[in-house]
Amino acid sequence: MTKRAKKRNPKTVLKLPDLEHSKNAVLNSLSSVSSRRSYDHAIRDFIDWYCSEPRLSFNRTVVTRYRIALEQRRYAPATINLRLAAVRRLAFEASDSGLLSPDLAAGIRRVKGAKRLGVRVGNWLSAEQGRKLVASPSGPELRATRNRAVLAMLIGCGLRRAEVVTISVEDFELREDHWVLADLIGKGGHMRTVPVPGWVKFAVDAWTSSANLQSGVLFRPVGKTGKVRSSGFTSKVIWSIVRKAATDCGFGTVAPHDLRRTCARLCHQAGGELEQIQFLLGHVSVQTTERYLGCKQRLRNAVNDRIGLEPDPP
Repeated sequence: MTKRAKKRNPKTVLKLPDLEHSKNAVLNSLSSVSSRRSYDHAIRDFIDWYCSEPRLSFNRTVVTRYRIALEQRRYAPATINLRLAAVRRLAFEASDSGLLSPDLAAGIRRVKGAKRLGVRVGNWLSAEQGRKLVASPSGPELRATRNRAVLAMLIGCGLRRAEVVTISVEDFELREDHWVLADLIGKGGHMRTVPVPGWVKFAVDAWTSSANLQSGVLFRPVGKTGKVRSSGFTSKVIWSIVRKAATDCGFGTVAPHDLRRTCARLCHQAGGELEQIQFLLGHVSVQTTERYLGCKQRLRNAVNDRIGLEPDPP
């Protein structure tokens, strides 16, 4: 009598090798380097918490307890929801590979995220503050010149910090007698063309001339001896450049993304059309652009109330 091979049943408790296998599956499914980094950090945090004491099962109840633990750490709702999204993805991959029961994975996907109370107030700089920020870098002249160019690209072109570190010298092109970053690949793999104002290009040219850069990655580390390295740096360096410049100017906490918001608002205040600002920033949804501007639709005295088509008054 031949013995039939027993089909392995999905598990309810995942051990470290199972979790690592599922984590690698999640990371391999992501195309964005930034997303992989964020999900890797989020999943590692969950694994450390999950393995810190014996768990009965990797299920909805356990993930809900994890959410409560995150809330007790006083994390922002956006951070908590990102962590939960990573855990849901982890459960999906574990179920898809036969490691976790589909019913348990479905329950984990139904775990509610943290509620966002109110609307987060954005941080914008005025035009005067922006000029002061760009002019603020000091210290060794070569490094200060580079930092001024970095700040100019952030606030003048509305770029994300992850985009700034990928720019090459060859990316600048003349289109319709205007400098642009052509075919820039941004968040989610979306491609756009970014106009580069003349004053921003002047700051970039000052850096490339001082560093004697003809090709390759645009922004690079500068050693203590003043030697410019051949490789680029990470987006964390962008953080430190913005933070130091803001501190030197007495602006308090300013993030690189605040400069992107500032670019959007200054464009709008200068009469820029919402659609053109959306193109500049590379937003898929115009609602996202509106949030960057810190504005909402006005119904009283609406924009289309007086456009020249109204009948003459009796």
